[in-house]
Formats: sequence, structure tokens, C-alpha cells
Amino acid sequence: MKNLLNNINKAFDHRIRLGIMSILVVNEYADFNRLKELLGATDGNLASHSKALEKVGFIRVEKQFIGRKPNTKYYATKLGKEEFKKHVEALERLIKGG
Repeated sequence: MKNLLNNINKAFDHRIRLGIMSILVVNEYADFNRLKELLGATDGNLASHSKALEKVGFIRVEKQFIGRKPNTKYYATKLGKEEFKKHVEALERLIKGG
């Protein structure tokens, strides 16, 4: 059973982080408000979980101002996409029982 868990990535343990990556691997990017809306997350919750993913290099964050309003966009990195794919495949193997 231990081999089934080898590619389970702890960075994706929380549902918000799993949701962020799920959205970003199928979209070019998503902005803060869109992620917040899709995930039903609070500002603080989304900010803290996105920082955790950014810290390990799984997402890239781009901040800018549109007019006077801040706009934050999130992108999955190549590493993030690769690690997320491994994670999903490991979960599928685990569900199927090896």
C-alpha cells in the first residue's frame, strides 16, 4: 500500500489548494475573484493557500492594477502541472486499489 501513496503530494492535501490547481491546469489563468467565486473561499483562505502553492513553485502570481483596482492573476507552472498530474494519477491508482 505504501507504493500507492508515493506520488500523493501533501501540497494538494487541502480542498482549496486542490481546487486552485484543478482550475489552473485546465485554464490559462484565473484571477483572484474568479477563484474565490468558484471555490467559495474567503479572501484570507484563498490568499494563504495560493501562497503555499506559490512557495513550492506550483503556481505563478501576477499582480497589477487595472485603473485603481488591484488585479491578481494565477497561473499553473510547468512543475505545478506535472506534480498535479502525478497526484491525480496516484489518487486514481489508490481508488482502483492498485
